[in-house]
Amino acid sequence: MLPSPGQVTPVLKHDFENSVGYWITITQQAYHRTFSDRLAPLGITYRQMQVLGWLALDGRLTQAELAARMFIEPPSLVGVLDRMEQSGWIRRTPCSEDRRKKWITACPAARPAWRKIVACGRKLRQQATDGFTPAELATLHDLLSRVRANVTDAEVVRESKTQKAKKVKRQRTGVLSNGR
Repeated sequence: MLPSPGQVTPVLKHDFENSVGYWITITQQAYHRTFSDRLAPLGITYRQMQVLGWLALDGRLTQAELAARMFIEPPSLVGVLDRMEQSGWIRRTPCSEDRRKKWITACPAARPAWRKIVACGRKLRQQATDGFTPAELATLHDLLSRVRANVTDAEVVRESKTQKAKKVKRQRTGVLSNGR
C-alpha cells in the first residue's frame, strides 16, 4: 500500500528535530528566501547580490572561484555575469597566466546596487536578531563558529584567515565597501 501524500514513509524516517544540519539548513533557506524577496523590488537578484558580496569580501575572483563560493557550476553563472557586465557592475578580464580563466572584478557602477543590498541586509539582520541580547548574539556567533570549525578542514580555515587579511587591506585602500 502506498503512503498518502505528505505521509513520511518508514524508509525515509529521520530525527530532523535533533539534527543540527537541519536547523542550520532551514534557517539559511528562510534567510536567503527573505533576502531574495526583499531584493526583487529593487531590481537585484539574489545571485547578483552573491556576486557583489563575494567580490566585496574577497576582491578579484575567477569565474570558477566565484561559482564555487556560490555553490553553482561555472556555466550557470555565465548569464548572471553577462547581465551584470552589461549593466557595468562587473568587468571580466583575461588571466595572463591561463587564458581559459577570466578575472571578475566589481566596477564603480555597482556601488548604488551594493548600497541597496547592504541596507536590505542590515534590515534583515535587525529583524533576524530582534529580541536577542548582546550576550545571546555573542553566544550565537560563538556556537556557529564552532560548528563551522568542526566541519571545516584546517586548510579551508587557513584560507579563510588569508581572505580576512585581504579584506582588511582592501577596506584600508577603499575598494568596494562590504558593509555586512
